[in-house]
Amino acid sequence: MPIEILAGLGSNVDPHRHLSDAIQALRRRFVGIDVSPVYRNPAVGFAGDDFLNLVIRFRCDQPPREIERTFCAMEHAAGRQRPGPAAAPETGSRTLDVDLLLYGSTVDPALGLPRIDILRYAFVLRPLTELAPRLVHPLTGRTMASHWRDVAAQSPPMRRTGL
Repeated sequence: MPIEILAGLGSNVDPHRHLSDAIQALRRRFVGIDVSPVYRNPAVGFAGDDFLNLVIRFRCDQPPREIERTFCAMEHAAGRQRPGPAAAPETGSRTLDVDLLLYGSTVDPALGLPRIDILRYAFVLRPLTELAPRLVHPLTGRTMASHWRDVAAQSPPMRRTGL
């Protein structure tokens, strides 16, 4: 039975091209892709060009690791080189970043599900909330809209934009 998947996409290196290409590739691979509005926001954790961020939703029956392999292959095709497991956490510009945020209501710390970034970064939560406001976070039991109301006033500046 297909599972609802939510993923975050971001780029600050030729972001219109990389995000448009990624959405097209995802639509070729998965059916029924829903796309949130796109937001422009400053880089977080380093000095760099603004990012464009969005969230997608689709259903599939592939396991999380297989979906993540697909996302990594897309990043690699866009010129992204992720550091190895022993490297320091990555900071810096990105051609493409595709992160599995939610795999249904799965809670699995070993898989990083749900992704902690949902509640940590406004640039993830805001487009997720616009796409699925009534979606319940599997750890908190609260809707995404409820979480967004809690942080909206303190959110860094984000501007809705298009691809």
